[in-house]
Formats: sequence, structure tokens, C-alpha cells
Amino acid sequence: MSANDDALVRECLRVYRRYAVEIVETLDFCPYAARCREEGRTREVVVLARELDLERALAEVAPLAADTHVEVALMIWPRVRCTRLDLARFVERLRSAHQAAPGGLVMAMEGFHPDADADVRAPERLVPFVRRTPDPTIQLVRHAVLDRVRRATPSGTAFFDPSRMSFEELLRSPAPRPIHERIAEANHATVQRLTIERVRASMDDILRDRDAAYAALGEPPRSTGEPPGV
Repeated sequence: MSANDDALVRECLRVYRRYAVEIVETLDFCPYAARCREEGRTREVVVLARELDLERALAEVAPLAADTHVEVALMIWPRVRCTRLDLARFVERLRSAHQAAPGGLVMAMEGFHPDADADVRAPERLVPFVRRTPDPTIQLVRHAVLDRVRRATPSGTAFFDPSRMSFEELLRSPAPRPIHERIAEANHATVQRLTIERVRASMDDILRDRDAAYAALGEPPRSTGEPPGV
């Protein structure tokens, strides 16, 4: 890589880590983010391609999936200009290609994008805002880790003993709620408690930091032309 590419990688990681620590960890948006980072089980991969490239993405996913020490990985694309919908469609293609590869579906995948406004009408509608990374990013989480988290959660199945309940009680008991729903509700409550304005201000500061750092390296502006609420 050129010296400019090296500098872009450093700045990309620096601003991403601001988001990871100042937003995700400080506001407790993810129950395992801090632990994974502190234990060295998080990997960050910066892809300098100017377009979302399926072959390149698969080449990055393969070693991450093979390394069982990696629990969470972030594939960050600082030079890509795409809408949130573009990224979501690409993640679907990448997920399908990963599932078809030898070894099957090892990593769960979600797209995170800087262009997302806050919609507090329901917890799930706020999720894109919570995932407002400085650059288009694909989060990969090992399925085995997600399964372990679900088993260890009190609202999951680990503390459920059907032998102690009658058939009538089983019918009346609520089904365990998916962990992603509980996380979304907790994040929604956090944002409402802190206020949207305060959380958005912290995120916007990181985006301004990104813009200034990239401009100093001669990178084009981030704007995609996508309305924030799309």
C-alpha cells in the first residue's frame, strides 16, 4: 500500500474505534462488545476498494471464519459511497455466498451505515441509528458465540426446566424472546433516557472528525446524496 493508503487505514480505524468505545461501549448498545475487544477477540479489517466487491469480501470473511479466536469482526469500507439500501443488499449477497462456501454459514452478518436518522417510534426502527458507524461497515459475529449468548441469557432457554411445569403451565408460559429484540428495547430506552439530541451530537462529532481526517488525505467527501431517513 502507498503511504496515503496506510494513513487512511489508520484514520479509518481511529474514527471507527471512537464509535465503538464512545457510543457502543459507553452507552452499552452491545452486551459483548467491550469484552470481545478487551480479550482480543475482535478483528477490524479495512477494505480500500472503491466499490462493494463480493469476491474481495468473501476473501476477507474466509480467514475470519476459520480463526475460532475471532468472535466479532468489522469489515470497514472507507472509500465506498453507497446508500444503506445498497449495503443491505450487498450483505444479503455476501451472506448467501458465505453460506454456500465450504464450511457453511459460520458468521452472522449485518450492515452498519453512517446515513441513518433517529426514529424512536419503536425499538426496531431505531436500530439503524444505533448502527451509525463512520463508514459503511459489515459486522460479522460467530454464530457459535450468538448461540452461547442466547443460552446464557436469563430470558432464554438456559433457565427453563419443562419437567417442573404442568402441560397447562407450559401453554400459558410466554415463549423466550429473541435476544436481538431485548437488545433493541434496551437501546431504545437508553436513547430516550439520554435524549436523541445528546446521542446524535456525539455521533455527529465522530462524523465531523472522519470528514476532516479524510479530507486532509485528499479523500472525496462522504456524502451519498441519501436523505438521512432513508
